[in-house]
Amino acid sequence: MTTTVITHIGSLVTNDPALGDGSPLGLVRDAAVVLDGERVAWVGPAADAPAADTSYDAGGRAVVPGFVDSHSHLLFAGDRTAEFNARMSGRSYSAGGIRTTVAATRAAGDAELEANLVRHLAEARRQGTTTFETKSGYGLTTADEARALRIAAAHTEEVTYLGAHIVPPDYADDPAGYVDLVTGEMLAACAPYARWVDVFCEKGAFDGDQARAVLTAGAAAGLVPRVHANQLGHGPGVQLAVELEAASADHCTHLTDADVDALGQAAGTTVATLLPGAEFSTRAAWPDARRLLDAGATVALSTDCNPGSSYTSSMPFCIALAVRDMRMTPDEALWSATAGGARALRRSDIGVLAPGARADLALLDAPSHVHLAYRPGVPLVAEVWQRGVRAV
Repeated sequence: MTTTVITHIGSLVTNDPALGDGSPLGLVRDAAVVLDGERVAWVGPAADAPAADTSYDAGGRAVVPGFVDSHSHLLFAGDRTAEFNARMSGRSYSAGGIRTTVAATRAAGDAELEANLVRHLAEARRQGTTTFETKSGYGLTTADEARALRIAAAHTEEVTYLGAHIVPPDYADDPAGYVDLVTGEMLAACAPYARWVDVFCEKGAFDGDQARAVLTAGAAAGLVPRVHANQLGHGPGVQLAVELEAASADHCTHLTDADVDALGQAAGTTVATLLPGAEFSTRAAWPDARRLLDAGATVALSTDCNPGSSYTSSMPFCIALAVRDMRMTPDEALWSATAGGARALRRSDIGVLAPGARADLALLDAPSHVHLAYRPGVPLVAEVWQRGVRAV
């Protein structure tokens, strides 16, 4: 392995307060980073940088940790443009639209699903995302869920079993039978490919008792729970996530005071993952990030990239939405899109630029990370380094 020093960094976000100015972002001005193979070896002022085998000039750009997208749905086929067009003409989103994608995904071959996944991963990487979580959930048969996870596992270590996305049409008259399938035969086929188990705990999908059955069965099979919680209305999802020590409660749009308090008290265990792309694409109420942050909750930001309700792979776009419409500061939004996402995946080696961390970083065509929210829609990610190698 060779070492590389990236120097002449105008502003470096480390997400380690001990390495920088003492803020949560651990900012270092006029900085340098030394990479040793796939890992960060050193960070600090450029004037103090140790010698390395090669040198790379950042040209005064800002450098941030690679974005951590801890919630996406990229194993799908088909297109839901017509649904989006109709919704923008006045119809509200409901879980039923998922069935359209289920039909297309079941009909697609493995090569088509993998090509679609690879295309979306490359699209996200160009925008600074270096860690991707993705889920099954558009097959909803044992064979289709297992093949989706097998394909995903070849491209990311963060794979989630979401057989409990909706009750498919073929089980419309037997939801209990479908839960039995999800917690039995389907789980056995899918668990070898997954790290996580998830459930859409929502009216029109799975109620609290059904969600509990899915999550406890997944945990017994060695998978760690996460929960689609409280997206479309108030419900038991957040409380269930906290009770079962899920890694994350995702969406968190409709919260009672008790929900907020529970997430604040569980900040070291269960992350509140907010997905503003979904609210943008459905014209729904925004999650109140300020309320969660003030209660002490750990907050992550992710894209929820999916073909129905949030067809964006852009973490910078989600950062801008969080600052503009969810009452987050630019610093909080960036932390949530990097370190927050890492915590939602229970990882300490990503979302931070500190010695020993994975060498994942993005160079911005800007002097400060604040430009991500200050200049929304502008392609500011100039370069992406992943595992110590320039990928974009």
